[in-house]
Amino acid sequence: MTKSVLIVDDERDVREALGQTIELADLLAVRAGSFIEAKDHIDPGFDGVIITDLRMPGRDGFYLLDHVRKIDPDLPVILLTGEGDIPMAVKAMSEGAFAFLEKPCGAKDLLAVVEKALRARSLVMENRRLKLELDRGDAAARMLRGVSAASDALRARVRAVARANAEVLITGEPGTGTPKIAEVIHLLSGAASRPFIKRPAVQLSAEDLTAALSDAKSGTLYLDEVTALAPTVQFALLDTLEAGSTVRVLSGTSRDIEDEVAQGRFNTDLFYRLDLMRVHVPALRERPEDIPVLFAHYVAQACEQANLPEPDVTADVIAGLMAQDWPGNARALMNTAMRFAMGMGEDALTNAPDVGLGLTEQLAQVERSLLIGALQRTQGRSGEAAEALKLPRKTFYDKLARHGIRPEDYRG
Repeated sequence: MTKSVLIVDDERDVREALGQTIELADLLAVRAGSFIEAKDHIDPGFDGVIITDLRMPGRDGFYLLDHVRKIDPDLPVILLTGEGDIPMAVKAMSEGAFAFLEKPCGAKDLLAVVEKALRARSLVMENRRLKLELDRGDAAARMLRGVSAASDALRARVRAVARANAEVLITGEPGTGTPKIAEVIHLLSGAASRPFIKRPAVQLSAEDLTAALSDAKSGTLYLDEVTALAPTVQFALLDTLEAGSTVRVLSGTSRDIEDEVAQGRFNTDLFYRLDLMRVHVPALRERPEDIPVLFAHYVAQACEQANLPEPDVTADVIAGLMAQDWPGNARALMNTAMRFAMGMGEDALTNAPDVGLGLTEQLAQVERSLLIGALQRTQGRSGEAAEALKLPRKTFYDKLARHGIRPEDYRG
């Protein structure tokens, strides 16, 4: 989503010049000539920054700053000041302004401050989202969906490593969702209220690493595909860890990291520092019972985002899904669900190759997944789950008994 910059200045020429500079940087410029025009754009969900002139007729930049601080004290406000307004700007900084710039300001200086402010705002918004997720309950149960024994074991492992203040190496095939595992570990850790920063290791410079560690403060830094770190950055990270960083470093890889070490492409000492604890994410083909539940979730998610009605996920569709081995794992399943939600993917689902499961086994897996999915959606309320599946209650309970499913396991 394009980041927004709200420009508030009573001089039209100034507004237009600032707006053009902002738009040339691929940002959205929202122009306002007064406090009255600007105030409707200001709310706690505003994902951007505000640039305002300090001196304006009527309600000036100080009034605007005070208004913003009451609504959202973390929303960055950048002040534009005239030559004689520096003492006033310094006073405004002490009252919560993010920065001030002297008029006329060059495009380079303006964009440097705006970029810094947007970066700070993004961290605030991301951390609010993570805190909201945390407040809603057990992040492992909520975010790591699946009904298989392998998924149960994964959630248990994630909960266990989250409690330890140690580095964690997360391994898994491409598409298994190692970044999400890192996020859940952070949410369940003692650092949940502090920043969670994600960075791809490929092309990460030593300066980028330093900036990421600074952004993470005393929170968590996740390095995706950590074996792609350049040798110099590997040494820099090792030095940081050896010095006793306050940032918890989680790393993920889809490669055989032991082979990378053996071939001399990954620093041995760094490997042992990052591999203090390990979480392995099983491939989708190793937990086929999860496929219907994940697919239904992805379809519902795609329909909600696109404001579309949910199509029926029939037994034939699920049987087609479960006959595939999904080398792209959950990411490929998500893409298929998105196409299905848009009405484009049914042929690929129903004409999938057979992978050796007999019809009886496939149908049993489908039935078990549908039963558990209904219980999850109704938080273990059996009557509602039976009604959702259009089953008589006795039939519903017979099927639960046959599959060894207990409704109480899915109650909040």
